[in-house]
Amino acid sequence: MTVNKSSDGDFILVGFSDQPQLEKILFVVVLISYLLTLIGNTAIILASCLDSVLQTPMYYFLTNLSFVDICFSTSIVPQLLWNLHGPAKTITSTGCAIQLYVSLALGSTECVLLAVMAFDRYAAVCRPLHYNTVMHPRLCQSLAGIAWLSGVGNTLIQGTITLRLPRCGNHRIYHFICEVPAMIKLACVNIHANEVQLFMASLVLLLLPLSLILVSYGYIAQVLMRLKSALTWGKALGTCGSHLLVVVLFYGTITAVYIQPNSSYAHSQGKFITLLYTVVIPTLNPLIYTLRNKDVKGALKRLVRKDGAREKILVK
Repeated sequence: MTVNKSSDGDFILVGFSDQPQLEKILFVVVLISYLLTLIGNTAIILASCLDSVLQTPMYYFLTNLSFVDICFSTSIVPQLLWNLHGPAKTITSTGCAIQLYVSLALGSTECVLLAVMAFDRYAAVCRPLHYNTVMHPRLCQSLAGIAWLSGVGNTLIQGTITLRLPRCGNHRIYHFICEVPAMIKLACVNIHANEVQLFMASLVLLLLPLSLILVSYGYIAQVLMRLKSALTWGKALGTCGSHLLVVVLFYGTITAVYIQPNSSYAHSQGKFITLLYTVVIPTLNPLIYTLRNKDVKGALKRLVRKDGAREKILVK
């Protein structure tokens, strides 16, 4: 397929245009995934906000995560669907800048938020008697605020530096989104300093939160090994297993793109890896948390019953 030319200032998102048959399949898969992302994460937000059983720090952070996933997908998927559906592969310079800033902010926020959620699980398992004292509402709000501010700060720095690079008329982005690793390759100057800056930012916002997550679960494992109780192990797996699975999926994909953006693997498989953490994982998150969590499933059932009861009253 021939990718159409861009107007002055517009970018061409090459994406999967060299595989037209794959584009048709991806359109259906991405559309279904996006709808499931909206439905699943909205359901978690409503259940956490409306059900008294879920008025706990764990579900407060889960609500933030679900909101991040909805916004993250929405900043990318509509444009992706538009490009997959028709011959037009262009995005305006303003649209590209907005997508870059918003998606980078939300992705960075999720990195820190997952670390905050690991600390919450550490407090629940290792300090159960003092959990309510440690994870008081003000601290929870502060930790969530730090996650959001980290994301905003990172995108303002990285996004602005990336967009200010001279491109000398280069407008073909060999990706399906405006993302930092793909955008800096358009520069017509030496980008070694930018690659170092991207690597350092990735160390701070990827490896540092990941290290905190591993330390938290290291302490959790020590406590569980001392107790050696099947019941305790079951409860810990119920509260920590879902979070660990999400961490593995998210960090396992995003680090492949951002830690070594110039590696042959990241270059050849980068688009497919990005599809995983921008489209697939936001869809899987609500499924992971609801399928393994009796509290969430119970809250959703109670909400459905309330709605059913209200409809019967209105009919009468």
